[in-house]
Amino acid sequence: MNVTGIIGRKIGMTQIFAEDGTVTPVTVIKAGPCVVVQKKSASGKDGYNAVQLGLVEDKPAKPKNFTKPMRGHFEKTGGGVPPTRVLKEIRLESEPDVNVGDQIKVDLFTDGEKVDVTGRSKGRGFAGTVKRHGFNRGPESHGSMNVRAPGSIGASSFPSHVWKGLRAAGHMGDRRVTVKGLTVAKVDVENNLLLVRGAVPGANGSVVIIKKSTKKSKK
Repeated sequence: MNVTGIIGRKIGMTQIFAEDGTVTPVTVIKAGPCVVVQKKSASGKDGYNAVQLGLVEDKPAKPKNFTKPMRGHFEKTGGGVPPTRVLKEIRLESEPDVNVGDQIKVDLFTDGEKVDVTGRSKGRGFAGTVKRHGFNRGPESHGSMNVRAPGSIGASSFPSHVWKGLRAAGHMGDRRVTVKGLTVAKVDVENNLLLVRGAVPGANGSVVIIKKSTKKSKK
């Protein structure tokens, strides 16, 4: 099987203890099971290799809650794939060697393996430059009126405008974030759980994508 990723939901964080008493913080992810909904190949009309996975959850989705185009998308599978709320596409380097309806489970990974986890970060709403970008504050004494203000944002004579991309106040968080090179601490195949060392983006219960890491480790 050349599928390199799976869909999951972040459950939360905990810690595990080694035999020597070492404590390791880990993130618990309910990874899969996932079902193959669609195959795409470079030799076909799609022009690239990928599989579309659907996350099979404990509470199945009702077909009546899907739009007509989505119901038709699942009907193309021949009725062997139940409608799923979460659909994600995993890119592959070669043509997929799985069939529509096959299940992808957490045993795809092994203990100690490196993975990349992608999720959507928590939304923090509108934030200033101090919170959003880590700017320093201004002086707080001698009548200073510039404590948390951003200060000068551009010159007057030249270029007489604000440069594009200037770090300023604005919407913080709620964006796609990928953390690379995380280590799999433990794989619980029976309960479809994946314990990953460290933190992953997103709130508890949010959808994440776990892929085999493409980052080369430094020796």
